[in-house]
Amino acid sequence: MIAEIDLLDVWIPEQMQPGTIFLLEQAGELGKAENPYWAVLACPSCGSLGLITRQQCAGLDAMICGSSTCSAEYFLEEKTIRYRPAC
Repeated sequence: MIAEIDLLDVWIPEQMQPGTIFLLEQAGELGKAENPYWAVLACPSCGSLGLITRQQCAGLDAMICGSSTCSAEYFLEEKTIRYRPAC
């Protein structure tokens, strides 16, 4: 399953819908030096906000929603979100 990514230019949390990404202005200054936080992504399934790292933003690492009611797993692929297939 694939979903589109919506890029938000200005940080307005109320406008973060599922699949919306906001690139941090100070990207790379927070988190681990080798893989810092790069953006905020609204889970494409439930809309919960979460920080994502540079490697996740580049599509190298998977993401798992941090919500207590959702366990969606997905990757970023260019301008889309690809859900991890169930085994």
